[in-house]
This record gives sequence, structure tokens and C-alpha cells, in this order.
Amino acid sequence: MEEYLKLKQLVEEISEDIYKAQGGNKAAGTRVRKAMQDIKNAAQEVRKRILVLRVDEGPSGSG
Repeated sequence: MEEYLKLKQLVEEISEDIYKAQGGNKAAGTRVRKAMQDIKNAAQEVRKRILVLRVDEGPSGSG
């Protein structure tokens, strides 16, 4: 799923900045906060895609 791969990539891209921010690098902290907003939006896209997949499958045979 393309949306999930994008989310995963965003998380991987900020790993170095996370450690820099923990060390007190304010610019890295700013980059992490911005990236986290992007991650939040990407996660929402994954949620939407999963819902579409679930709806497209139809009833799961209960009844």
C-alpha cells in the first residue's frame, strides 16, 4: 500500500533529527515537529485507505 510506504519513509527520515533534538539541537527539534505533522497526515491517509479496503470487501459473511 503506497500510503503506508510513505508513512514508513517519513518516520525513517526523521530518526537522525530525533537524536539531535534530544541532544539540544533546536533546529532539529523544529524539523521533527514539522515531520511529525506530516506523519500525522500520512497516518490519516493510511486510515482512510484501510477503511476503503474494508468497505470494498463488503460484508464478511455474518448472518
